Amino acid sequence: MSEKRIIVTGASSGIGEAVARQAVARGWQVLAVARRAERLESLAADIGCEVLAADLTDEDDVARLADAAAAFRPTSLVQVAGGAKGAAHLAETTIEDWRWMFESNVIAAKRVIDAVLPLLRQSTADGGYAEIMVVTSIAATVSYAGGSGYNAAKSAEKQLVDVLRLELHGEPIRVMEVAPGMVWTEEFSLVRFEGDKEKADAVYKDVQDPLSADDVARVMTDILALPGHVSVDETIIKPVAQTHPWMVHRGPLVAKG
Repeated sequence: MSEKRIIVTGASSGIGEAVARQAVARGWQVLAVARRAERLESLAADIGCEVLAADLTDEDDVARLADAAAAFRPTSLVQVAGGAKGAAHLAETTIEDWRWMFESNVIAAKRVIDAVLPLLRQSTADGGYAEIMVVTSIAATVSYAGGSGYNAAKSAEKQLVDVLRLELHGEPIRVMEVAPGMVWTEEFSLVRFEGDKEKADAVYKDVQDPLSADDVARVMTDILALPGHVSVDETIIKPVAQTHPWMVHRGPLVAKG
């Protein structure tokens, strides 16, 4: 099967939506998956992709995804769905927020991979390659104050990806991780700060050119477009203004000397 057929999760907004749009623009077939049916329907009307409304933290919904995926016959999985909740110091965080982050970032990824991996293996029967691409975060490898739950969840998700790559050794399936830094999207920080727009906007205040969802999606689809035997195992993407998760320049970027 030479045609690229991609399942994209988290496709109702942000990076997931941008990947779906850019994948269709490249002529690839896309099954866009997210919780919000109305946003998926709008996306389908706009770009002509297939859609499935599903909550990846719900076992029954993931079973429906497995059925839809079998009919779609994927060659690729792009796992974007996830998120952060809260930015308090560890002693002030809640178990509920930690549980949500682990369910949304780690357990959901495990469920989706379980559902789709057998189909990806089938897609290589003609001698081609398949791929799994997971969006983690630079928070997976670099800790920062106020990020304990998100650091922990993304670290676990990264380990899931690294172990899967080892366990698929010898199979024609490339397993790739994309770890973005500061990306402005319409919802990520709003969800993290429970709808507090002032706190969400403060994250990006005076930062020159934070990444956009389109920036990250462009890198991701460029990697997916590489020949199937070329595996870009880990990709870190940050805006120039962000040297480190907690080292962000605010104000104009100016050359010195």
